[in-house]
Amino acid sequence: METIQGTIEKIVYRNEENGYVIAKISLDKNEEKLATIVGNMASANVGETCELRGEWINNPKYGWQFGFSDYQLILPTSLLGVKRYLSSGLIKGVGTVTADRIIKQFGNKTLDVLENNLQRLTEVEGIAEKRVEMISKSWEEHKEIKRVMIFLQSYQITTGYAVKIYKTYGNKAIEKLKENPYRLVDDVSGIGFKIADRIAQNMGIEATSPARIKAGIKYILNELANQGHCYATNDEIINGGSELLEVEESLFEKALNILRNNQEVIVEEDRVWLPLYYFAELGVSKKLIELLKFPQQLININVQKKIKYLEKKYRFSFAEEQKDAINKVLLNRVLVLTGGPGTGKTTTTLGLIELFEELKLKIVLAAPTGRAAKKISETTGKKAKTIHRLLEYSPKSGNFIKNSENPIQTDVIILDEVSMIDILLMSSLLKAVSPGTTLILIGDVDQLPSVGPGNILKDIIDSETIPIVRLTRIFRQDQRSLIIVNAHRVNEGKYPVLKGERERDFYFMEEEDPQAAAQEIINLCTVRLPSKYKIDPVSDIQVLSPMYKGEVGADNLNHCLREALNSKGKQIKYGNHSFRINDKVMQIKNNYDKDVFNGDMGRIKNIDAEEHILEVNFYGKKVCYDFSELNELVLAYAITVHKSQGSEYRIVIIPVMTQHYLLLQRNLLYTGITRAKEMVILVGTKKALWIAIKNNKTFHRNTSLKERLKNE
Repeated sequence: METIQGTIEKIVYRNEENGYVIAKISLDKNEEKLATIVGNMASANVGETCELRGEWINNPKYGWQFGFSDYQLILPTSLLGVKRYLSSGLIKGVGTVTADRIIKQFGNKTLDVLENNLQRLTEVEGIAEKRVEMISKSWEEHKEIKRVMIFLQSYQITTGYAVKIYKTYGNKAIEKLKENPYRLVDDVSGIGFKIADRIAQNMGIEATSPARIKAGIKYILNELANQGHCYATNDEIINGGSELLEVEESLFEKALNILRNNQEVIVEEDRVWLPLYYFAELGVSKKLIELLKFPQQLININVQKKIKYLEKKYRFSFAEEQKDAINKVLLNRVLVLTGGPGTGKTTTTLGLIELFEELKLKIVLAAPTGRAAKKISETTGKKAKTIHRLLEYSPKSGNFIKNSENPIQTDVIILDEVSMIDILLMSSLLKAVSPGTTLILIGDVDQLPSVGPGNILKDIIDSETIPIVRLTRIFRQDQRSLIIVNAHRVNEGKYPVLKGERERDFYFMEEEDPQAAAQEIINLCTVRLPSKYKIDPVSDIQVLSPMYKGEVGADNLNHCLREALNSKGKQIKYGNHSFRINDKVMQIKNNYDKDVFNGDMGRIKNIDAEEHILEVNFYGKKVCYDFSELNELVLAYAITVHKSQGSEYRIVIIPVMTQHYLLLQRNLLYTGITRAKEMVILVGTKKALWIAIKNNKTFHRNTSLKERLKNE
């Protein structure tokens, strides 16, 4: 093996998942000639000097490259190296201009000042005490992260994960990992069982270790929760576990007993629960029954007279089922109102609000996301909050301020888009609802279920325990909309109406070839629709794909649409991704501290490379991200149908191709169509469209709410 030393000049490619790097370095013996290096490196930054062990390989396509198997990072020695190192953006508070000033001030003593006397940085023009503190903190963190990453590099742990490990454990990171690497799964966001297991195996922990089996069981339970399940069956644990860990099935019974005795899991018959989901589901069922049993005061009001007044006010006639909802709410503390688009959920809600207002009752409206709350506000003319805002989440304590001890002060809660609410959020909400409150649950049960675990609306309806009003009649004014008509046709398993007036709101564009379909979608978004309807192609059009992969998957369409709509401007690279000013982005996890939630969309307004800050505008609210938090954002020119729940867009474009065969489902197509306010365009094949319509098999979810409600 040969050893070479040089300074990293350019990162050509970096895979954040496995640490694989292709970079250009200037060799110490010949600074003018750049050499290509390839291999796995936990950390690689422009300006860093590294010593590499490996061998030269003549790649037929790319020429000579140095493939390394081992490396060591060395602080730069030349002034040019130090300057590149400081200018790389690695140290927060130091950009190119500041780096030049520091080098000019201290020359060859620069590294000595940074290592031993950072306070002297105040001698540099433009650096005040506040910035010295920022640089000092970043420099010390960087040194400690380096130590942690050197420890982790043989396990191929990426830079991003190393930063998270350090932020979680601080200077005790290495000590904690040696003690029990499986604790990473519980303690560090983004590190799953497989990464922790790789570390553990390399550290010599046996495959049959009880710690490994227990961590494997919890991993299976968490993976199932990510797929929407509240529990796992005994067979799912044993079969899935033995396949995952490649150990004997008998070891799982022992590990399950230990976990059960430690109250880390709850076992009920053949069902295994993480306590979080068990008590959430139990709490939801008990609270709904408690609210239902609370006597509703029979109110002396002339309902028929009120209905006639509302019909005159809104200039339409209530359907019998809508009148039924208004009557039922006077007799029950809990009511479910469900129906598809155009069936009058909004007008029924308006009628209920007017009724409650006449009775001098205090009403709050809420929805699971900011987009859904905005939508119900616009349709009712009343202020609505997200559930998180209603419950007053406290970033300091990490809990909701509103709870059983401090309930929501109201007489009526109207909750929209209930199909989107998972079991944990519903549990938190119901804890804060005091007995005697009237609870109205509104949603479309035929849409996709929540992203998180549970199937709340379907389970409540199927239990036949809570009073339900199903709205089925499509009102005359909505019968002219092919969006409404076709949504119902799809939901009933019928082929949509694809022909009609030249100016209509539902189109199908046939394309057999996925590449041609992708190009057609790009053309629609960038040229045809904006020029014809004078709309903003970024904010007014939303592409919804059944999945991420493939030519017409969300990932490829995002890349193509971004290059077509926002090809220039300041940008920051994050792993294999990049973000530009004016990019359309989506938050992909709940962040209570920033008050942004999974599915919220915004536009990037500023990127500060020196301060490591990216600024996003969400619905008029400015939210700042440190560069280490950019894994919470994705491009959103194209998103999956699942991510669109609770939203409405002026124009929706949906690719429907046989390449997405596994995800061609009726409820997915129905959900996508019902996201559009003004127009739907399907691009693909009639065969794929028919497959989706005929496939009414929804993915089963392991939940017990239906049974619990029946048995309460």
